[in-house]
Amino acid sequence: MKPDNHIYIPKKKIGVLMVNLGTPENTNYISMWLYLREFLSDKRIIELTRFIWFPILYLIILIVRPRKSGKLYEKIWDKKRNKSPLKVFSESVAKKLQSQYDKKKVEIKNAMNYGKPKIKDELKEMMDRGCEKILIFPMYPQYSATTTASVVDRVFEYLRKTRWQPAIRIVPPYFDDPLYINALKLNLEEKLKKRNIKEKSIVCSFHGIPKKYFLKGDPYHCHCAKTVRLLNEKMKGKYTFQMSFQSRFGPQEWLRPYMNEKMDELIEKKKSNMVIMAPGFSVDCLETLEEIKMEGEEEFLEKGGESFLYVDCLNDSKAAIKMYQQIINRELLGWLK
Repeated sequence: MKPDNHIYIPKKKIGVLMVNLGTPENTNYISMWLYLREFLSDKRIIELTRFIWFPILYLIILIVRPRKSGKLYEKIWDKKRNKSPLKVFSESVAKKLQSQYDKKKVEIKNAMNYGKPKIKDELKEMMDRGCEKILIFPMYPQYSATTTASVVDRVFEYLRKTRWQPAIRIVPPYFDDPLYINALKLNLEEKLKKRNIKEKSIVCSFHGIPKKYFLKGDPYHCHCAKTVRLLNEKMKGKYTFQMSFQSRFGPQEWLRPYMNEKMDELIEKKKSNMVIMAPGFSVDCLETLEEIKMEGEEEFLEKGGESFLYVDCLNDSKAAIKMYQQIINRELLGWLK
C-alpha cells in the first residue's frame, strides 16, 4: 500500500521523440538572433575555441546575419500557420505517426535541437506522463557529429540532471536502410511522373560540413556516398546519380563538389536540364526550399540551363510515414508488446 504522501506515478508507456534540427519562431530580428545564437554556439557545429569564436559570433555574425536570414526565411515562411516549413512538416510527421499507435502505450512527439519545442522540455513531459522507456529518433539519415551527435549530447545533458532516468534508445543512422532507400525511390518516381520529366541524370545534394571534420573521422561523406550508390542500384540503371554539397559557411574548404560546381559541370557537358534532390534532409526547410529550389534554379538558368526541377523531400508523405513506422517498430523490439 502506498503511503499518503507517495508521489504520483502515472501508468507506464513508451515515448518516441522525433528530433529535427530546429527553426526560428518567427522571421523578425529577435527571433532570428535567438535561433542563430543557440545554433552557432553549439561546439558540435563550430569547433573553434570559444575565446576565438565568440567575439566573431557576437560582434559580427549576430549583428549582421539575423536580418539577412530573416529575409530568406520570409521567402518560404508558412504565413497561414506562422511557422517554418520544417516545423510544419515535423509536427505533421509526429501527428501522423501517433495515429498509428495507441497513445496509452506509445506517445510520439517532435522536438528541435535548436529552437522550440526543446528536447529537454519534451523529455520532461514524456517522463511526467509515465514514459519510462524513450526512443530518440534523430531525423538525420546520414550520421554527422554536427547533427546526430549534437542531438545525443542534448538528450544526455538533460538526463544527467534528473533523478529518475528513463531507459533510452537512439535510432541509428539509416543512410543505407532498405526502408529509407525505397522511400527515396518511391518519392522520386512520383515527382518525376507528375512533371513528365525524362531527364536521366539526377543530382543528390547534401548539406556540407567542413572538410577538416571529415579528415578528423566524421563518417558523413561516406554515408552520403553510400546513400547515392544504393539509390542508383535501387533504380536499376534507369537514372544516373551524382553527389554534391551545399550550404557552405565561412572561408574554409568544405566537402566537394559544391552544388554550383556541379551546375558548371552539367553546363559544360551540354546538359541543359537539371533534376536535383536532397536525400539528407528529412523535411523541406530553408536550405532546400530557398537555397536549392529558388537560388539553385536562378543560378542554373543564368548559367545557360533550360529547365530545373527540385524534388521535394520525403516530408510527411505516405512513403515517409511508412518508413518511420517500420524503423520505430524495429527499434522498439523487446519494449513494445
